[in-house]
Amino acid sequence: MQNFAFRLRSADQRSAQNGAPSRRRPFLASLAFFCAAAWLLQAPPAKADPVRIVAFGDSLTAGMGLAAQNTFPSKLAVALRAKGYDVVVANAGVSGDTTAAALARLDWSVPAGTEAVILEFGANDAFRGVLPAIVRQNLDEIIRRLQARRVEVLLAGMVAPRNLGADYVAAFDGIYPALAKKYGLILVPFFLKGVAGDAALNQADGIHPTAAGVDVVVKMVLPSAEALIQRVRARKAS
Repeated sequence: MQNFAFRLRSADQRSAQNGAPSRRRPFLASLAFFCAAAWLLQAPPAKADPVRIVAFGDSLTAGMGLAAQNTFPSKLAVALRAKGYDVVVANAGVSGDTTAAALARLDWSVPAGTEAVILEFGANDAFRGVLPAIVRQNLDEIIRRLQARRVEVLLAGMVAPRNLGADYVAAFDGIYPALAKKYGLILVPFFLKGVAGDAALNQADGIHPTAAGVDVVVKMVLPSAEALIQRVRARKAS
């Protein structure tokens, strides 16, 4: 886990040094928006009313180093459809994004018509040493604004590198359960559980999951994603 931490910090800083947006980020963020919008406008002809989900995150959601069909959003959609769920899952991941960058692009990365969001941010903040209070504030505002739009949220948790010290770790790791409790969210405590630190499930950088690693993540997240869909259905029926 510690090796994973150090490597993730190094790789993400190549995308955005010291939290500053890279020159590629506006393009990547715009691409994420258009991909999300295109997916959400697409409805399979055999299905009348799919649940429209946006996977909103950083490189772990975007699928850095993977073919499109092997990314987390794509594999999750396949797994859900295999269980009989009618879903569209848009990939609104942008590599290198922090919670601040996520908040800045929220309104156009999660387009109108979205019914649920899988919210996966925080790793880049932790590895840059962003104060946990700021991370929590950004995530809190994202969640508040999504709920104001009547969008259901699944919160994907992260953990801080242990080399940042006990106080930082306790404050950071506590963000996700605290927000889940405050807003009544479905929580996945650690998005990379069973994958982080396992060389067999990560790419050569030791950070980003391989297709097999994504399979492990999808299997772990799947019950929570099903619960998310049930919440969307219950809201539609109310």
